[in-house]
Amino acid sequence: MKRIKEQLAGIRKQGLFRELRTLSGPQEPVVIKDGRECLLMASNSYLGITTHKEVVAAALEATANYGTGSGGSRLISGNTVLHEELERALADFKGTEAALVFNTGYMANLGVISSLADQGDVIFSDELNHASIIDGCRLSRAKVKVYRHGDLNHLESLIAEELSGGRKLIVTDGVFSMDGDLAPLPGIVELARKYGAMVMVDDAHGTGVLGANGRGTAEYFGLKEQIDIQLGTLSKALGSEGGFAAGKEELIQYLRNRARTFIFSTGLAPGVIAAALAALKVVDLEPWRRERLKENANRLREGLTAMGYRVIPTETPIISLLVGEAETTVALARALDEGGVFAPAIRPPTVPPETCRIRVTVMASHTPEHIDRALEVFREAGRQVGLI
Repeated sequence: MKRIKEQLAGIRKQGLFRELRTLSGPQEPVVIKDGRECLLMASNSYLGITTHKEVVAAALEATANYGTGSGGSRLISGNTVLHEELERALADFKGTEAALVFNTGYMANLGVISSLADQGDVIFSDELNHASIIDGCRLSRAKVKVYRHGDLNHLESLIAEELSGGRKLIVTDGVFSMDGDLAPLPGIVELARKYGAMVMVDDAHGTGVLGANGRGTAEYFGLKEQIDIQLGTLSKALGSEGGFAAGKEELIQYLRNRARTFIFSTGLAPGVIAAALAALKVVDLEPWRRERLKENANRLREGLTAMGYRVIPTETPIISLLVGEAETTVALARALDEGGVFAPAIRPPTVPPETCRIRVTVMASHTPEHIDRALEVFREAGRQVGLI
């Protein structure tokens, strides 16, 4: 315990100590956090459907009919008709032959990567990939080559110099969760075909958001049939819980038999599965949510940029304000909180040192008035800490 106390003291000294924030109520634009009302500008519930009446009703009905839990792993007793219906719906949604649901997006990445790559294989991973991708690579026992963020020339040089006869797997986020920018998927697919590699895209932040029909970054780039493995999450735009992998039938059968994070996990609760099914229907029936989301993101991004904040340019609802060192970032987050805006500081190990930031996200359920109120608070907070 002495060593743990010393390490905690070091974390506090570096401005990296984290504490839980407590919300009283659902993921709505205005929430009660730690007993105070504030604007929620940090949720990944992009389409604002965690409280959609049909999604909630589906979860309640499934819970009433099937109970609160699945009771076992999917391969034992925890598989219901709802689980299979959701997997068929996800495959249709992503334009693939089949899909497999995991308990979280994190577990999907760990299970898929560690199943597909082994000794003698090589994984090519973007340096800003999510921690779950990094951990999946570590578990795989394959050689891992990290290429500079979005740098196709560097990626090609790494692939070209690799002479081993094993499987080559290029893994990337579709939308990078901290910067909000998009992977250069057309170029990645071209390199994969040139060098005989597989492409895996983690589309956690693109599913439901990007593309003409909300199918994600593959649809956005017109590459739906050219991505070997599409991963996604049910817990962001789809307002439920869990993750999934989508691809060819043989691939999904293989994962069902090899992915340890699937095999040894109790199946998701029926209510969670039913909520995801209902959310997929909302994505199709209410396209206005994507349009509203885009309008809100543009309004906030343009306003923050005009104030003088260093905003990473993106086409997504993830808006990152680069600050630099941790102390100032924490001070800005504290000033925002005092002004009634919940947008926490992002620090190492989530982002590299000296790239600390405020990561802001908008939802389709935010109104123009919410956005304008947030901009007012950002203006005052930025002036208070000397950033603008």
